Amino acid sequence: MSTSASHDTGSHGSVKSYTTGLILSIALTLIPFGMVMQGGFEKTTVVMSISIMAVLQILVQLILFMHMNLKTREGRESGSFVFFTALILALLIGGSVWILYHLNLNLM
Repeated sequence: MSTSASHDTGSHGSVKSYTTGLILSIALTLIPFGMVMQGGFEKTTVVMSISIMAVLQILVQLILFMHMNLKTREGRESGSFVFFTALILALLIGGSVWILYHLNLNLM
């Protein structure tokens, strides 16, 4: 009977990377929240700000919390899966917005 435990050799991060990720995530959440609560911005500016901060927060969480490293083979494979998922989501969301926009035009 073997008593050896197998562990992957991947990086598990450090307290510094987790702290940096936490601070960045909080900042990327508070900036759009502050813009919405302040109320002095145009609607387009707020929507673009929320979108950009959301994408940045996804990247921060993938890199600092999930330790996605594109320099290794496993990282490149998981990166391609993330890219494919983002492509499918963009098509799904873009198609839905396009359909709803044209429905609004045709029904009004």
